[in-house]
Amino acid sequence: MKKFNLFNEIIIVNKPSLLNAINSKKVFGININGEIIHQSYSDNEILIYEGNPEIVDDFSKVLGKNYNIVEDNDRVLIKSFSNWQELIALNTPRASYDDTTADGVAEFSNKELEDIGWHATEFNVKYRTLVELLEEKCEGTILCIEQEEPYQFSGLGFLADNPHAKEIMFEYCQSIAKDKLENDEDFEVENLTDDEEEAARFFNCL
Repeated sequence: MKKFNLFNEIIIVNKPSLLNAINSKKVFGININGEIIHQSYSDNEILIYEGNPEIVDDFSKVLGKNYNIVEDNDRVLIKSFSNWQELIALNTPRASYDDTTADGVAEFSNKELEDIGWHATEFNVKYRTLVELLEEKCEGTILCIEQEEPYQFSGLGFLADNPHAKEIMFEYCQSIAKDKLENDEDFEVENLTDDEEEAARFFNCL
């Protein structure tokens, strides 16, 4: 997965397209590629703006005070990191997972991925481990604010291919479950709890 760090990224929007969207008097969004889009959005669409602004001649007033705007001929350059809290609320409904709190990732929005993550916890596999696996092995985007000094990170993950992510996660968790059942005395088959046994069967280990 690739990071889209709002501290660094400048979103470039075509000025005539933006003016047309404003003049339409309809709700529209701007995604991280600078494209003007209208509802309904795709399942993993990532927005840096959504609204139905009044017609004005100042783009900073159109988008709001939390955006830094520079006009350059037929382009509008936008930095949106100051609007991060609002962007969390705007994008969370379409995100694969939420990594914006101090508690870290607690669940996956996709049911099949969540089923894997839930059962994997019986074998002491943490959601953080699974997220790091997905971010290394899968395609997608992490919408985030990240800075080095002092270190700060907050992000939303958007997987591009849930079936592929499911395959990666399942194989990893299955290998952990098999190893625990074969080599860890805390997971001897005859002493498994009901939940551990259910998880072992979920991963086809029993």
